[in-house]
Amino acid sequence: MQEAATSIQSALKSNTGLSDYFTSQFISLTPWKILIGLLLGCLVGLIIAFVYKRCFRGVLYSPTFALTLVMLTLITTPVVMCIKSNISLSMGMVGALSIVRFRTAVKDPMDTAYMFWALTMGILLGAEMYVHALIVVLVIGAILFLMSFLKLGKGNAYLLVVHYDDYAEQDITQLLRRTVKQRKLRSKTVTRSGAEMTVEVRLDSKQDLVAAVLNLEGVHDATLVACQTEAGA
Repeated sequence: MQEAATSIQSALKSNTGLSDYFTSQFISLTPWKILIGLLLGCLVGLIIAFVYKRCFRGVLYSPTFALTLVMLTLITTPVVMCIKSNISLSMGMVGALSIVRFRTAVKDPMDTAYMFWALTMGILLGAEMYVHALIVVLVIGAILFLMSFLKLGKGNAYLLVVHYDDYAEQDITQLLRRTVKQRKLRSKTVTRSGAEMTVEVRLDSKQDLVAAVLNLEGVHDATLVACQTEAGA
């Protein structure tokens, strides 16, 4: 009987210690706060990904990058929550994160802006500034939609490569004057079998310049290639 009582007391002590451990863990960071932060992080990340998809004006839309924006918001939120709740842990995280290096080249500067936007939202949500985060994401999203609607900035840069007969050059030039406001001749090659022209053009994503060029008589083929003449252009 005495041994049984001793085992019961030890079990109660161990359960009490376990309960105290979990209580100390959730004093400043409760599971309910974590759940709210992750749900709002998912919502805000989806808003950012939606804005990125609708305002994208590049050559090839990347669904993986849109998913990355959602994940950045979700991952940053609990990290900031931990830093906010434990000072000693925050020092360790700063030291650990300082060795992280991003080696993936970002082709479009706007992609970098979207990444910083997602990180900023994660920081706000991790700091439990939920109303501020919702206001910021909605205002920035509205501004990006407005800029996309007004089409501020230049169009996308492409290289138009055309193989044609000599007599078709005038028709090609007139077509480009009518349809493309910004264009620049990059190279021109003339051979006995025909000619090749490379023109840098600025286009909106909805323009189908290749089909229009191919409809001209004397044009053998036309190729439109995305190029980067400037940073992100």
